[in-house]
Amino acid sequence: MGAWARELGFSHVGVAGVDLSSAEAGLLAWLADGFHGSMDYMAAHGLKRARPAELVPGTVSVITARMDYLPRSTPPDWQALELDRLNRPTEGIVSVYARGRDYHKVLRNRLQKLQQRLADAIGPFGHRVFTDSAPVLEAELAARSGQGWRGKHTLVLNREGGSMFFLGEIYIDLALPPTEPVAPHCGRCQACIDVCPTGAIVAPHRIDARRCISYLTIEHDGSIDESLRPWLGNRIYGCDDCQLICPWNKYAQRSALPDFDPRPGLTGAELVNLMRWSEAEFLQRTEGSPIRRIGHVRWLRNVAVAIGNALAALPAEDDRRAALRDALRAHAEHPSAIVREHVDWALRR
Repeated sequence: MGAWARELGFSHVGVAGVDLSSAEAGLLAWLADGFHGSMDYMAAHGLKRARPAELVPGTVSVITARMDYLPRSTPPDWQALELDRLNRPTEGIVSVYARGRDYHKVLRNRLQKLQQRLADAIGPFGHRVFTDSAPVLEAELAARSGQGWRGKHTLVLNREGGSMFFLGEIYIDLALPPTEPVAPHCGRCQACIDVCPTGAIVAPHRIDARRCISYLTIEHDGSIDESLRPWLGNRIYGCDDCQLICPWNKYAQRSALPDFDPRPGLTGAELVNLMRWSEAEFLQRTEGSPIRRIGHVRWLRNVAVAIGNALAALPAEDDRRAALRDALRAHAEHPSAIVREHVDWALRR
């Protein structure tokens, strides 16, 4: 199965059992603390996340797969280059994973092909493919199947691949021998905790999503807490800081797939240009991209916050301030109250 997986662009496959009962207490405590924020679906599904056989009746094994996503052209010093974007306040930063094609589509298609190859070899079997699309304890299954260990930022880390990869699962009704988990290798390092701009990693292996910039710019659909807005800086879709600072990501692998190559206009783009995107242009430029799912209103909200932070960062005599203000004023009467509120806040910066 490993050879088939590599042919399809996966870097590793593993097998996990379905008894995740030891993870249930942590999940319940996380929900009880309200750390899921406005992601109501997390609470709605409850313990079904930790019970694969309840989610898909008949499941007895889970095949896990990881796929590297760094673009093919990524230079050796990519971590430092990405962190340096934070020093350019008029540039909008999109998380590395979201600069290419929507990973949901890429993984789902290739997981289906992997399942079909397995079925061709051993005969038909019951299955269901998941790519961050259902109540699945994805990182827990990955760790149990030897894909890596859970870092203190809760992401899965691999000694040969860092954390810059996607995960996918195939729930099956076949009993396959599980692969061995690997030992953790974070040691005393807590660089990810220290670098988090908003303090969202409240303790090792524990994240308050309500403070996480990825949550705020992607999952959260309302007003962003004013006390947190300055910490977003120029991040307009996601945040990679905890991964960029991680020493293990010097081993992150480049993807062989062109799907994850960055699209024109998303990397190094000026905030004034991004704020000018009409809804039609937003939809056209983000077609087939994970960014499209946040919609134009959240996009404008995020960019407005970043422009406000840029205005606060630039000296009063900087010539770029006028264009930034003009880009905001163009949306001062936007139909969305969310956009208007964030534009007003940005102009007052």
